[in-house]
Amino acid sequence: MTGAAHRIRLAAAALAACLAAAPPRAVAHPHIFVDGGVDFVIGDGSQLTALEVTWIFDAFETLYMLAAAGHAPTTVGALADAAQRDLIQELGDWPEDFAGSAHLSIDGQPISLDRPTGFAVDLIDGRLRLTFLRRLANPREIKARRVEVGFYEATYFYAFTVTNPPRIRGSSDHCMAEVKRFNPDTGLVVLQSTLFDLDREETPEIANVGALFADRVVLQCG
Repeated sequence: MTGAAHRIRLAAAALAACLAAAPPRAVAHPHIFVDGGVDFVIGDGSQLTALEVTWIFDAFETLYMLAAAGHAPTTVGALADAAQRDLIQELGDWPEDFAGSAHLSIDGQPISLDRPTGFAVDLIDGRLRLTFLRRLANPREIKARRVEVGFYEATYFYAFTVTNPPRIRGSSDHCMAEVKRFNPDTGLVVLQSTLFDLDREETPEIANVGALFADRVVLQCG
């Protein structure tokens, strides 16, 4: 047996053990738990031009995706080139109706973003990290305006949490970004419990339900 085949067998065995011991969330709603965050790319004249988005999958989902693709980490805990290519192809193939996780608004008005580009993937402390760029269809002047990004997926299939402090790239003078954590009230706690009872094949009846549980990143430039 080759070293690569041995590692894949070990990954598959570990995955089977994880599945056997998985908590109820594996068959509840949401199904996939992702940390990460959003950075802002600002051009000349306080023009917001793009968002840089980071997803960090939990260790269980990382192991599942690697095993499903027939890959395993190298002996130093990194990803081989072939694994990076395969995962970028898989994770970058978004359905047309998938809006992603970064929902931008300026002064309360939704702003459209181009399809994602510049996908990169690596392995950090046993967790898969995906980064990509979402350009604004039209760059926007943001001086003295409230810029907000909701970090969520509309159907709540994915549960996103902002764990990375937001960074500002480019002309960042007099700009400040901060995270506004989701803080559930009693009604949302009850709704979360109801959603948790949905199985993997069910979709919440509430449109854009993920927005109700979203962490948000707010950017303000003086």
